[in-house]
Amino acid sequence: MTTLLQLKKIEKQYGKETKALSNVSFSVKEGEFVSIIGPSGAGKSTLLRCINRMIDASGGEVHFDDVEMMSLGKRNLRKVRTKIGMIFQHYNLVNRLSVIENVLHGRLGYKSMMAGMLGLYSKEEKMEAVKILNILGLEDQIYKRCDQLSGGQKQRVGIARALIQNPKLLLCDEPIASLDPNASRVIMDHLKNISTSMGITVLVNLHQVDVALNYADRVIGVSKGQVVYNGSPEDMTKEKIHEIYGSESGKLIMDAGGQHAI
Repeated sequence: MTTLLQLKKIEKQYGKETKALSNVSFSVKEGEFVSIIGPSGAGKSTLLRCINRMIDASGGEVHFDDVEMMSLGKRNLRKVRTKIGMIFQHYNLVNRLSVIENVLHGRLGYKSMMAGMLGLYSKEEKMEAVKILNILGLEDQIYKRCDQLSGGQKQRVGIARALIQNPKLLLCDEPIASLDPNASRVIMDHLKNISTSMGITVLVNLHQVDVALNYADRVIGVSKGQVVYNGSPEDMTKEKIHEIYGSESGKLIMDAGGQHAI
């Protein structure tokens, strides 16, 4: 499999004191499903945002689809970002707009500023939006305002908005943190299906060890801004979970115990 994403010695410093990321290096292959786990404040969200340059890293290199992201100017960055879909913990939807209008916002990276402001979308784009919403089980919600939806439905709209970009990579920042277990399972099943059936690479930040171990092809453990584990779910041990989570690890091991023999 071809390498789609490669991070080399990524650093992120906030001010003089706070080092959010330190010497982070790993690569991701096309079609791979990778979970990044770690406690709150470990640097997971910062890491994801450094990949698509929502945040600029302080040092290092990000290579995506044979392009070095750190060196891109605004215009070229906008172009490359069309291939990177982003899914957020709190959905980032426009609540007063309908489901399909929110999904079509995923095409804005392909539009001129004027076309985007006027909401000028082609018939093909609208048909593609409907098709994606059907795949995600939202065919009955297409014209509903987003503030009428449940959290799980809102997150599926967020996924549809990312998919209509026709991305090569999905960055998912704690996509199930605000959801109940049933809705979480639905979201993770959809993300896994997107990876396996569409061949889209998925990089997902998770706080839940058991979920990461069940869905991921590979797990990257982050602690205090550094990668301390990069391997298969099967090779995860109690000791590694303790290294990633510290004092939180006892409860997490108990939660994950029913799923994997840790």
